[in-house]
Amino acid sequence: MKTLIMGQGGPEIPALGIGAMSFADFYGETTEAASFAVLDAAVAAGLRHIDTSNVYGKGRSERTIGAWLAANPGARDKLHIATKAGITQDAQGRRVFNNSAAHLEAELDGSLARMGVEQVDLFYVHRREAAIPIEEVAEGLGRIVAKGKARAVGFSEIAPSSLRRAHAVFPVAAVQSEYSLSSRFVELGLLQACRELGVALVAFSPVGRSLLTDAPLDPAKFGKGSFVGDNPRFQPPNFAANLAITDGFRRLAAEMEVPAAGLAIAWLLAQDGPVLPIPGTRSVAHLRELLRGLELDLGPEDLARIESVLPVGWAHGDRYSDGQYVGPERFC
Repeated sequence: MKTLIMGQGGPEIPALGIGAMSFADFYGETTEAASFAVLDAAVAAGLRHIDTSNVYGKGRSERTIGAWLAANPGARDKLHIATKAGITQDAQGRRVFNNSAAHLEAELDGSLARMGVEQVDLFYVHRREAAIPIEEVAEGLGRIVAKGKARAVGFSEIAPSSLRRAHAVFPVAAVQSEYSLSSRFVELGLLQACRELGVALVAFSPVGRSLLTDAPLDPAKFGKGSFVGDNPRFQPPNFAANLAITDGFRRLAAEMEVPAAGLAIAWLLAQDGPVLPIPGTRSVAHLRELLRGLELDLGPEDLARIESVLPVGWAHGDRYSDGQYVGPERFC
């Protein structure tokens, strides 16, 4: 199985993880039993990394992982657990960010309790609070590691310059960012910085929020106010255009006798960098499609064929709406 090192001196883990946002109804309703089945199948296939957050379903994703661990005594060592904190609400219920050391540690304590573990393998700052120097945040994360509550630390959706500043204070093991054939902005500095510093790039939404699969989500099933319902790439006329373009990718995958999702994962793993895709899924059948990506070794000809049907910048619509863009650091 393809593997990568999670940060300088970090553990070697399989180069495919599971994004646990799907355990909290984010892309459609699910059940604890379905999430358990995904975890069972993932571990049986040799996967280890599970990526969650305190805000996914207001703790539901973490509680699901904790319930699975409780139902599988001795399984803790089979998982490389990552969680995040830093997104919260003000008194009026508006989303804000808090990167203070006290807040991050308190939120991590809650995550540990929900999952029934004493330590996570990776603890990210979910969104950067611009008012606090990132060097100060890195120092606070270092103290959390010293206390034994996390083995390593990371950041989500930060700029390359911020990564370098934080890493100079305390080693950053991973940066989480969207990366796929439909969102390639990380290639304009972030991937290079990760490669230079020995930091893993954890790629969320690696199958383009379903656009790079054989069964794209139907935005008509998601109401206004939902992520999919408000996302520019799933709104007319962008959605129809994106379906038409990605039909070519689905045809290519069929010619190569691989599920489209598996080909999207294989493309990421063929990039020059320590990339860990973390697709989310609510079904074992889809997980099997994703796992096919670990079996493929794409050569220059294969990559050229993929680029011919999905050239850089093919997607219609931004990856986020204006409201969804609150928090991520833009650097290009």
